[in-house]
Amino acid sequence: MSKKLILASGSPRRANLLQQIGLTFEIARPDIDETVAPGEAPAVYATRMSESKMLRSRALLKEATDAVILCADTIVVLDGEIVGKPKAKSDAIEVLQQMSGRKHLVLTSVTIGEASSSKQQSFIVETMVKFRQLSVGECEAYWETGEPADKSGSYGIQGLGSIFVAGIEGSPSNVAGLPLMETAAALKSFGIECLVQL
Repeated sequence: MSKKLILASGSPRRANLLQQIGLTFEIARPDIDETVAPGEAPAVYATRMSESKMLRSRALLKEATDAVILCADTIVVLDGEIVGKPKAKSDAIEVLQQMSGRKHLVLTSVTIGEASSSKQQSFIVETMVKFRQLSVGECEAYWETGEPADKSGSYGIQGLGSIFVAGIEGSPSNVAGLPLMETAAALKSFGIECLVQL
């Protein structure tokens, strides 16, 4: 009997990505404080977030024996600084203009662990994304679509935001919120396989 997989995320993009590789799962939504600590490096912050989600999920899912929990946190980094989700239209326009014609880093920390033990594994995947030149008018029109409002870096690569992307170095799925190749390999070590030999 295969183990149950629990995605500890309310992100529809992560759910879609897992479905894309044929996995079935339940969803949990651990609520954690996502405040960046003063002077905290981006990779340290992302790892702390995914591991905090794991800790919270284990507390919520005490009865889920023989289940594997998948947690992730994706951030956008520009000039060494974490670019958060926009609080208002002006934030999104400013960020998109800063990223116009330049490269930025998308970093995802993934933590996978057993619900009923302390066994877990964390890793980070980095992808470099280059934007073409963006006009202010384009950025304003993009904001009006509603897509940037809840996204780190104020764009979604799986939607309209894809028209801004001139190039990607690394995992494309990582930019959408979950690096699939690396995640599938890690899940296999916890007894969950995407491809099962007949």
